[in-house]
Amino acid sequence: MAKSGKIGFKESAAEYDRLRGEIGAKRFAPMYLLMGEESYFIDALGDMLAENILGPAERDFSQIVLYGKDADSGAVVNLCRQTPMMGSRQVVIVKEAQQLGRLEQLSLYTQKPSPTTVLVLCHKGKSVDKRMPLYKQMRERGEVFESVRPRDYEIGPWLGEFIKRRGYAIQHKAIGMLVDHLGAEISRISNELTKLITCLPQDIREITADHIEQNIGVSKEYNNFELTKALSEKNIGRVMRIADNFARNPKDNPLVVTLSTVFGHFQRIFILNYQRWLAKHRGTQMPPDMELSGMLKLPNPFFLNEYKQAAGLYPNKKVFVILDLIREYDLRSKGMGGGSTDEGELLKELLLKILML
Repeated sequence: MAKSGKIGFKESAAEYDRLRGEIGAKRFAPMYLLMGEESYFIDALGDMLAENILGPAERDFSQIVLYGKDADSGAVVNLCRQTPMMGSRQVVIVKEAQQLGRLEQLSLYTQKPSPTTVLVLCHKGKSVDKRMPLYKQMRERGEVFESVRPRDYEIGPWLGEFIKRRGYAIQHKAIGMLVDHLGAEISRISNELTKLITCLPQDIREITADHIEQNIGVSKEYNNFELTKALSEKNIGRVMRIADNFARNPKDNPLVVTLSTVFGHFQRIFILNYQRWLAKHRGTQMPPDMELSGMLKLPNPFFLNEYKQAAGLYPNKKVFVILDLIREYDLRSKGMGGGSTDEGELLKELLLKILML
């Protein structure tokens, strides 16, 4: 059962795994409230419950699926209180419960749920108000799962496990390309990876950058992941080739995303430089790599060496100037501050200034 208070993606993913185990072992609660921003976990648990509580023959008679926009709480309460048509219990699943009329009135049922009904509420986009009797009653008498959307740096480790459960491995670069292209949206990433796996030859068990490029359409050479790597190395030719590609393909490489990625990249360099200064000032050792990776919020410690290299090329006196430059060009891209507003030209101009420092 979910604990009260704010939780993060890590706790949400662990709770998801626990509930998957409970459902797989046929240990069911009388009520489930699946709520939150990340729809992937909600859909996956809702599907598991729909497939596991009743057998195939019983579902036709004793499993009822409703959609919030087409129902109201009174109808749900009446359905939950009725006697199963077949077998010893029934299942009532409400999808898109955030659209359900008079949601709070479900507390008329949740305060005393029927022993012959399993109620599943799939409430997407946001969480139910935790001050409501409905939430408190479901938490006390059933299972409440809060689905939290991951941050960019949290998606990598989860993706590795997601792929491993399907009998595959995935390269670090391939993960970086996926997150760069799709963001930290688990539903989109899982859909793309599922489609990719079905296309792989049976003897292939590792997903590479080439597979991502060929099957998902993400360039393995021209993406924000490769841009920040080239900046870390001060590889002027590579940086400008990527910038030129971005300028020719603005829809695939929106400037606002690139600026955000580059800003976050130099923030990490700043943190690493500061830790070096702190260790020298105090006469202590640098934190171990795993701790540094956590400070930099890296998706994998594998990427730490890149930042160690970059920190030597970009001392913090330069990083301060770079962060100010990125803010300036972000404003210019939005029509403020004068000058050109062509996104491709702005990006090239910014990157040249960064490299020339």
